[in-house]
Parts: sequence; C-alpha cells; structure tokens
Amino acid sequence: MIYRKEICLVASSLGKGGAERATALQSKMLSSLGYQVYIVIVHSIIEYDYSGTIYDLGRLKEQGVNRVSRLNHFRRFINKHDFYAIIDNRSRVQAYREFIVSKFIYKKPTIYVIHSYESSITFNKYKVLNYLLYRNELMVGVSSEISEHFKKLYQLKHVRTIHNALDFERIQQQGKEQIEDSKILNSTYVIFYGRVDNSSKNLRLLFQAYKKSKLIQQGVKLLILGKGPDVKTLKSYSEELKISDSVIFKTALRNPFPYVKQALFMILTSRYEGFPMVLLESLSLAVPVISVDCKSGPSEIIKHGYNGLLVENDNVKKLSQAMDSFIFNKQLYETCKANTVKSIRKYRADEIIKQWQVLLKSL
Repeated sequence: MIYRKEICLVASSLGKGGAERATALQSKMLSSLGYQVYIVIVHSIIEYDYSGTIYDLGRLKEQGVNRVSRLNHFRRFINKHDFYAIIDNRSRVQAYREFIVSKFIYKKPTIYVIHSYESSITFNKYKVLNYLLYRNELMVGVSSEISEHFKKLYQLKHVRTIHNALDFERIQQQGKEQIEDSKILNSTYVIFYGRVDNSSKNLRLLFQAYKKSKLIQQGVKLLILGKGPDVKTLKSYSEELKISDSVIFKTALRNPFPYVKQALFMILTSRYEGFPMVLLESLSLAVPVISVDCKSGPSEIIKHGYNGLLVENDNVKKLSQAMDSFIFNKQLYETCKANTVKSIRKYRADEIIKQWQVLLKSL
C-alpha cells in the first residue's frame, strides 16, 4: 500500500463565501498532487465540489455538544492523524478560541491563510495577541496588498502571497448552460453578482452611478444576481431613485456563469475585498470588468484600459463615466474584451498549484 501524506484543511464551511470556495478548490488541487486530504468544517454547509474526507464539527454543535467539547473533539482528531501540514482558511476573530487552537491544538506545521484585507473580519481585536500568536507563523495572503498590510500591522516574519486559484475549466463548462429566465435572456444588461450586502459591497454607489450614467437611455439594464440582507432595502432604493424599471433582481443561483457570460460587463463596488474572484470569473468568460480601487485585489487583477477599468472608490461621477466609456467607446470596450481571458492565465489552478507545491515542500 502506497503511503500518501495527509493534509488537513480547516474552513468555516464549504459554502457561501469566497474563502470557502477557495478551500474546496484547494482540496482538489492538493488531492491531484497525491496528498490525502481531510477537511475540517465548523458549520455544516457543503455547497462546493471538493476532494477528500470531511470532519464536520458543525454536526456536533447541532447535536448539542458545547464549544469546549467541540474543541476537544477537534484536538483529538488532529492528534489521531499524522498530518504533514495544516492549512487554516478560517477568519480568526475570537481571541480565546484562537489562543487555544494555535497553542494547544495545532501541533503540526500550520499555514494560516488570510482571505480579507479587513482586519475586523480576519483577526481578533487585540493587536498584541495577534502579534504574539502569529508573528513567527507561516502566513499566506491571497493578495499582495493583504500580505504587506498584515506584515506591517502585526510584524509578521513569514508572509508570502499565493492568490486564490481560478477553476477555469469548470467555469467554462458551467458558462455554456442555458439561461432559462426569458426576461433576462432577451435583455441587454450589465451585472453585479455576489452577496447583496450594502455594508461591504456598497451597492448604493452602484445604483447612484447607474442612474447618473447613460446606460438606461441606451436600454442597458442592471442585473443584481445574489441574495443577502439588503435585497428588500435596495429594491426600495431603486424605486426611490426612479430606476426600478431598469434594475432586475434575481436570487442567487448555484451556477451564475451563464448570466455573467451574457453581460456586457461586470461591476464591483466593494468597500473592501480579499482577492475578488468575481473579477477573475468574469474575465475568464470574456466579460470585461469595472471595479472601484478598493483594498484589496482589484488593482492586481485589472490593468486599466487593457482588460477592464479601475476607478476611484466612492466616486459616483467617475464610476458612471467608466460605465459610459464601455458603452460609447467601442474601441476601448473591444480592446478590453479581447484581452480578458489571456490576462488571467497566471491565476488558473494549474499555475497556482505549483506555488502551493513549492511552499509545502519547504516545510
């Protein structure tokens, strides 16, 4: 029997978010390298395809097992296996839990992945504790800006950047599926897709810029594809702005890519990101992108005027002008569209996997 090195991935779940999707793809990449992959999830949500064996702490919670006992189950699971490495993709905001996990549970080489630039959803609020827990640990930022930001903030000694991987073949295949909604199928539109949450995605900015632009006059609708806490509020806001006839809301789908593929361009207006995969996904489908220059990721993905447009954040006028540029400057639009797919080659899974392979061999 051939021995396969065991690797443990830790994530909040395998559904809903970008970090969770990245973990699922990570499991497939590492399995393809010959590792035996185990995935520990904190919540019982599995929406993404993965490779390996799941250890579901969320089920223990559903069975009434308290937090301390769940941590003990987690410790025993880690001790039971001879893991070559642990890759932790969670946010680490609860100070006492992270102290226990890092000091008493993780006894094997551990890689902590940082998925967001926003420290309040990435680390606990105690700067000194973060410094003590992580300054000597191996950290991976999913964007260069993330790596530099937290390296300075917590004086981290061992930080490197490995971008989230793009599952190019899967997206191409799913993008071929048929759009069943005839209203959308017969519309010309631009798209936002993702979590409908104004606190992070700043969709009011998108609505204001769309109203100010000339897209409505040109018969170009705005498709909001997703679900979240602000769907109702934003529907009301579109009515307040008198643009509701031109804004289409559609709930999140397991496969958004046929809708993305048909869009003229995709728009991102986030207050902050980590490494926004929606930009890579859109570009992989030959759809140009417009994004605000938020922290972090868009400036690493978008080459202004080459594969998309990068605009100052929180600037309604400049965002609306960018939208109009793609409608009225056909040469600019066609240039960006022609460069979309080739611009994201280095982010494809077959390239990113090489970087993980080098890192793991260095442990």
